[in-house]
Amino acid sequence: MSKFEDYANKYACIAMRRENGILEMRFHTNGGAFQWGLGPHAELPDAFNEVGRDRENRVVILTGTGDLYSGPRATPGASAIAGGITATAFDRVHWEGRALLMNLLNIEVPVIAAINGPAWRHGEIPLLSDVCIASETAAFQDSAHFPNGLVPGDGMHIVMPILLGMNRGRYFLLTGQTLSAAEAKDMGLVSEVLPQDQVLPRAWALAEELTKRPTLLLRYTRLMFTEHLRKRMQDLLGYGLAMEGLALMEKPGET
Repeated sequence: MSKFEDYANKYACIAMRRENGILEMRFHTNGGAFQWGLGPHAELPDAFNEVGRDRENRVVILTGTGDLYSGPRATPGASAIAGGITATAFDRVHWEGRALLMNLLNIEVPVIAAINGPAWRHGEIPLLSDVCIASETAAFQDSAHFPNGLVPGDGMHIVMPILLGMNRGRYFLLTGQTLSAAEAKDMGLVSEVLPQDQVLPRAWALAEELTKRPTLLLRYTRLMFTEHLRKRMQDLLGYGLAMEGLALMEKPGET
Protein backbone atom coordinates (compact mmCIF):
# COMPACT_ATOMS: atom_id res chain seq x y z
CA MET A 1 0.00 0.00 0.00
CA SER A 2 1.04 3.60 -0.59
CA LYS A 3 1.39 6.37 1.99
CA PHE A 4 0.59 9.99 1.20
CA GLU A 5 3.85 11.30 2.62
CA ASP A 6 5.79 9.07 0.22
CA TYR A 7 4.23 10.43 -2.99
CA ALA A 8 2.72 13.84 -2.14
CA ASN A 9 5.75 15.78 -3.40
CA LYS A 10 7.13 13.18 -5.77
CA TYR A 11 5.73 14.41 -9.09
CA ALA A 12 6.92 17.49 -10.95
CA CYS A 13 3.59 18.14 -12.69
CA ILE A 14 1.16 17.42 -9.82
CA ALA A 15 0.60 19.46 -6.67
CA MET A 16 -1.25 17.44 -4.02
CA ARG A 17 -3.02 18.25 -0.81
CA ARG A 18 -5.20 16.06 1.38
CA GLU A 19 -7.68 17.02 4.06
CA ASN A 20 -10.00 14.62 5.87
CA GLY A 21 -9.48 11.91 3.25
CA ILE A 22 -10.07 14.25 0.27
CA LEU A 23 -7.08 14.27 -2.08
CA GLU A 24 -6.73 17.14 -4.55
CA MET A 25 -4.45 16.51 -7.54
CA ARG A 26 -3.72 19.81 -9.29
CA PHE A 27 -1.93 19.45 -12.61
CA HIS A 28 0.58 22.17 -13.52
CA THR A 29 3.77 22.92 -15.44
CA ASN A 30 6.36 24.77 -13.39
CA GLY A 31 3.57 26.14 -11.22
CA GLY A 32 1.58 27.48 -14.19
CA ALA A 33 -0.98 26.13 -16.62
CA PHE A 34 -0.62 22.41 -17.36
CA GLN A 35 1.19 21.64 -20.61
CA TRP A 36 0.99 18.07 -21.85
CA GLY A 37 4.21 16.29 -22.87
CA LEU A 38 6.41 13.26 -22.27
CA GLY A 39 6.95 14.25 -18.62
CA PRO A 40 3.26 14.15 -17.64
CA HIS A 41 2.75 11.12 -19.89
CA ALA A 42 5.30 9.29 -17.72
CA GLU A 43 4.29 10.71 -14.34
CA LEU A 44 0.51 10.41 -14.35
CA PRO A 45 0.35 6.59 -14.65
CA ASP A 46 2.61 6.20 -11.60
CA ALA A 47 0.78 8.90 -9.66
CA PHE A 48 -2.64 7.35 -10.29
CA ASN A 49 -1.25 3.98 -9.25
CA GLU A 50 0.04 5.32 -5.93
CA VAL A 51 -3.15 7.27 -5.25
CA GLY A 52 -5.20 4.14 -5.88
CA ARG A 53 -3.03 2.11 -3.52
CA ASP A 54 -3.45 4.57 -0.63
CA ARG A 55 -6.35 3.36 1.50
CA GLU A 56 -6.51 6.69 3.33
CA ASN A 57 -7.86 8.42 0.21
CA ARG A 58 -11.64 8.55 0.31
CA VAL A 59 -12.39 10.99 -2.54
CA VAL A 60 -10.07 12.32 -5.28
CA ILE A 61 -10.38 15.71 -7.01
CA LEU A 62 -8.66 16.34 -10.37
CA THR A 63 -8.10 19.94 -11.45
CA GLY A 64 -5.78 22.18 -13.42
CA THR A 65 -3.95 25.43 -12.76
CA GLY A 66 -4.97 28.97 -13.68
CA ASP A 67 -7.14 29.44 -16.74
CA LEU A 68 -6.28 26.15 -18.46
CA TYR A 69 -7.07 22.56 -17.58
CA SER A 70 -4.69 20.97 -20.11
CA GLY A 71 -2.81 22.27 -23.12
CA PRO A 72 -1.29 23.39 -25.32
CA ARG A 73 -3.86 23.44 -28.07
CA ALA A 74 -2.18 21.65 -30.97
CA THR A 75 -1.77 23.31 -34.36
CA PRO A 76 -3.10 21.08 -37.17
CA GLY A 77 -0.30 19.20 -38.86
CA ALA A 78 2.34 20.21 -36.31
CA SER A 79 2.72 16.93 -34.43
CA ALA A 80 6.23 16.41 -33.10
CA ILE A 81 6.11 12.69 -33.89
CA ALA A 82 4.05 12.55 -37.09
CA GLY A 83 6.19 11.30 -39.96
CA GLY A 84 8.17 8.72 -38.08
CA ILE A 85 9.03 7.24 -34.69
CA THR A 86 11.07 4.21 -33.72
CA ALA A 87 9.40 1.07 -32.41
CA THR A 88 11.38 1.37 -29.17
CA ALA A 89 10.27 4.96 -28.62
CA PHE A 90 6.62 4.15 -29.30
CA ASP A 91 6.80 1.14 -26.99
CA ARG A 92 7.12 3.61 -24.13
CA VAL A 93 4.10 5.56 -25.38
CA HIS A 94 2.13 2.33 -25.74
CA TRP A 95 2.93 1.15 -22.20
CA GLU A 96 2.35 4.50 -20.53
CA GLY A 97 -0.84 5.12 -22.50
CA ARG A 98 -2.36 1.86 -21.30
CA ALA A 99 -1.23 2.38 -17.71
CA LEU A 100 -2.43 5.98 -17.64
CA LEU A 101 -6.13 5.24 -18.05
CA MET A 102 -6.18 1.81 -16.42
CA ASN A 103 -4.51 3.17 -13.28
CA LEU A 104 -6.95 6.08 -13.21
CA LEU A 105 -9.89 3.69 -13.41
CA ASN A 106 -8.30 1.47 -10.76
CA ILE A 107 -8.67 4.24 -8.17
CA GLU A 108 -11.32 2.70 -5.93
CA VAL A 109 -12.89 5.87 -4.52
CA PRO A 110 -15.10 8.49 -6.17
CA VAL A 111 -13.27 10.89 -8.49
CA ILE A 112 -14.47 14.46 -9.08
CA ALA A 113 -13.19 16.57 -11.98
CA ALA A 114 -13.03 20.32 -11.36
CA ILE A 115 -12.40 21.45 -14.95
CA ASN A 116 -11.11 24.98 -14.48
CA GLY A 117 -10.62 25.84 -18.15
CA PRO A 118 -10.16 24.40 -21.64
CA ALA A 119 -9.09 20.77 -21.95
CA TRP A 120 -7.30 20.80 -25.31
CA ARG A 121 -5.41 17.56 -24.66
CA HIS A 122 -6.43 14.31 -22.98
CA GLY A 123 -9.89 15.52 -22.10
CA GLU A 124 -10.81 11.89 -21.50
CA ILE A 125 -8.95 12.02 -18.18
CA PRO A 126 -11.33 14.42 -16.40
CA LEU A 127 -14.34 13.09 -18.32
CA LEU A 128 -13.75 9.60 -16.87
CA SER A 129 -14.51 11.03 -13.42
CA ASP A 130 -17.67 10.08 -11.53
CA VAL A 131 -18.66 13.74 -11.19
CA CYS A 132 -17.62 16.37 -13.75
CA ILE A 133 -18.10 20.08 -13.10
CA ALA A 134 -16.72 22.76 -15.37
CA SER A 135 -15.93 26.43 -15.51
CA GLU A 136 -17.90 28.64 -17.88
CA THR A 137 -14.55 29.11 -19.63
CA ALA A 138 -13.99 25.38 -20.19
CA ALA A 139 -13.94 23.84 -23.65
CA PHE A 140 -13.19 20.39 -25.02
CA GLN A 141 -11.31 19.39 -28.16
CA ASP A 142 -9.11 16.46 -29.12
CA SER A 143 -6.64 18.83 -30.74
CA ALA A 144 -3.65 16.49 -30.51
CA HIS A 145 -4.87 13.56 -32.60
CA PHE A 146 -6.75 13.38 -35.92
CA PRO A 147 -6.55 17.12 -36.75
CA ASN A 148 -2.85 16.87 -35.89
CA GLY A 149 -2.09 13.82 -38.02
CA LEU A 150 -2.44 11.15 -35.33
CA VAL A 151 -4.90 8.28 -34.89
CA PRO A 152 -7.04 9.09 -31.80
CA GLY A 153 -6.24 5.70 -30.31
CA ASP A 154 -5.12 6.40 -26.77
CA GLY A 155 -8.52 6.31 -25.10
CA MET A 156 -10.42 9.08 -26.83
CA HIS A 157 -11.69 6.48 -29.34
CA ILE A 158 -13.33 4.67 -26.43
CA VAL A 159 -14.44 7.46 -24.13
CA MET A 160 -15.97 9.98 -26.54
CA PRO A 161 -18.31 7.55 -28.38
CA ILE A 162 -19.45 6.23 -24.99
CA LEU A 163 -20.17 9.72 -23.63
CA LEU A 164 -21.46 11.42 -26.78
CA GLY A 165 -22.97 8.46 -28.62
CA MET A 166 -21.29 6.65 -31.50
CA ASN A 167 -22.00 9.13 -34.29
CA ARG A 168 -21.42 12.33 -32.33
CA GLY A 169 -18.27 10.82 -30.81
CA ARG A 170 -16.80 9.94 -34.20
CA TYR A 171 -17.73 13.39 -35.56
CA PHE A 172 -16.01 15.03 -32.58
CA LEU A 173 -12.79 13.07 -33.21
CA LEU A 174 -12.70 13.32 -37.01
CA THR A 175 -13.49 17.03 -37.32
CA GLY A 176 -11.59 18.44 -34.36
CA GLN A 177 -14.85 19.84 -33.03
CA THR A 178 -14.64 22.22 -30.09
CA LEU A 179 -17.38 21.96 -27.48
CA SER A 180 -18.04 24.86 -25.15
CA ALA A 181 -18.84 24.28 -21.49
CA ALA A 182 -22.53 24.91 -22.19
CA GLU A 183 -22.54 22.45 -25.10
CA ALA A 184 -20.68 19.89 -22.98
CA LYS A 185 -23.39 20.19 -20.32
CA ASP A 186 -26.18 19.85 -22.88
CA MET A 187 -24.51 16.69 -24.26
CA GLY A 188 -24.03 15.17 -20.83
CA LEU A 189 -20.24 15.45 -20.61
CA VAL A 190 -20.41 17.60 -17.47
CA SER A 191 -23.12 18.00 -14.87
CA GLU A 192 -22.58 21.58 -13.67
CA VAL A 193 -21.18 24.75 -15.25
CA LEU A 194 -20.08 27.47 -12.85
CA PRO A 195 -18.07 30.69 -12.78
CA GLN A 196 -14.39 29.78 -12.79
CA ASP A 197 -13.71 30.82 -9.21
CA GLN A 198 -16.53 28.59 -7.94
CA VAL A 199 -15.51 25.33 -9.62
CA LEU A 200 -12.89 24.07 -7.17
CA PRO A 201 -14.82 25.12 -4.03
CA ARG A 202 -17.87 23.32 -5.42
CA ALA A 203 -15.76 20.19 -6.01
CA TRP A 204 -14.58 20.29 -2.41
CA ALA A 205 -18.16 20.76 -1.15
CA LEU A 206 -19.28 17.71 -3.14
CA ALA A 207 -16.31 15.73 -1.87
CA GLU A 208 -17.09 16.66 1.73
CA GLU A 209 -20.65 15.42 1.28
CA LEU A 210 -19.37 12.13 -0.14
CA THR A 211 -16.96 11.56 2.74
CA LYS A 212 -19.91 11.51 5.13
CA ARG A 213 -20.78 8.13 3.63
CA PRO A 214 -19.25 4.82 4.81
CA THR A 215 -15.92 3.94 3.22
CA LEU A 216 -17.01 0.67 1.64
CA LEU A 217 -20.10 2.33 0.19
CA LEU A 218 -17.80 4.81 -1.54
CA ARG A 219 -15.34 2.16 -2.72
CA TYR A 220 -17.80 -0.37 -4.03
CA THR A 221 -19.95 2.23 -5.79
CA ARG A 222 -16.84 3.43 -7.63
CA LEU A 223 -15.92 -0.16 -8.49
CA MET A 224 -19.38 -0.74 -9.90
CA PHE A 225 -19.30 2.48 -11.94
CA THR A 226 -15.89 1.73 -13.48
CA GLU A 227 -16.25 -1.98 -14.25
CA HIS A 228 -17.75 -1.44 -17.70
CA LEU A 229 -15.15 1.22 -18.54
CA ARG A 230 -12.25 -0.96 -17.41
CA LYS A 231 -13.51 -3.83 -19.57
CA ARG A 232 -13.78 -1.56 -22.60
CA MET A 233 -10.28 -0.23 -21.95
CA GLN A 234 -8.91 -3.73 -21.56
CA ASP A 235 -10.42 -4.75 -24.88
CA LEU A 236 -9.67 -1.68 -26.99
CA LEU A 237 -7.02 0.59 -25.48
CA GLY A 238 -3.93 -1.39 -26.45
CA TYR A 239 -5.35 -1.97 -29.93
CA GLY A 240 -6.03 1.72 -30.41
CA LEU A 241 -2.54 2.68 -29.32
CA ALA A 242 -1.10 0.08 -31.71
CA MET A 243 -3.07 1.62 -34.59
CA GLU A 244 -1.76 5.03 -33.60
CA GLY A 245 1.81 3.72 -33.73
CA LEU A 246 1.37 1.88 -37.03
CA ALA A 247 -0.01 4.98 -38.75
CA LEU A 248 3.13 6.88 -37.76
CA MET A 249 5.18 4.58 -39.98
CA GLU A 250 3.56 6.05 -43.10
CA LYS A 251 5.93 8.37 -44.92
CA PRO A 252 4.68 11.71 -46.28
CA GLY A 253 3.30 11.32 -49.79
CA GLU A 254 2.55 7.60 -49.49
CA THR A 255 -0.92 6.30 -50.28
